[in-house]
Amino acid sequence: MDDLAEDLIKEREISFCTLHPDPDQAGSAAALLLELDGVHRVEVIDAGTLQIRYHLLVICLIDIEEMLEHNGFHIDNGLMNKVRRALFHYTEETQRANLGCARGEANCTQKVFVNRYRNREHGCQDDRPEHWRRYL
Repeated sequence: MDDLAEDLIKEREISFCTLHPDPDQAGSAAALLLELDGVHRVEVIDAGTLQIRYHLLVICLIDIEEMLEHNGFHIDNGLMNKVRRALFHYTEETQRANLGCARGEANCTQKVFVNRYRNREHGCQDDRPEHWRRYL
């Protein structure tokens, strides 16, 4: 796997609040997360923590957390968890923006490869302006 592909695979821990009717939130969330596009692996560490591995261009941590909260899960909002998650959200959003993947786009893998193809040096590029290409 090349460096770009390795950098796009993220592995994060999600901690859940212990004050919830479901004592095994991590197990219930793991079953739900495995069906998401872009999620490679979900592993339950304990009843309140799970580890998830996903492809950043397909899905990001903030989308995963919003989906979990929408489905009734309570993510731990302790100070250290909030700071860590905010750092992950910022770095993932910046990385996606640098690759041409705006927030809200479900899957922007194709755009990344198109941009990389355009910027790569090869013989298939026509440097003439668009209005000159129509005359030949």
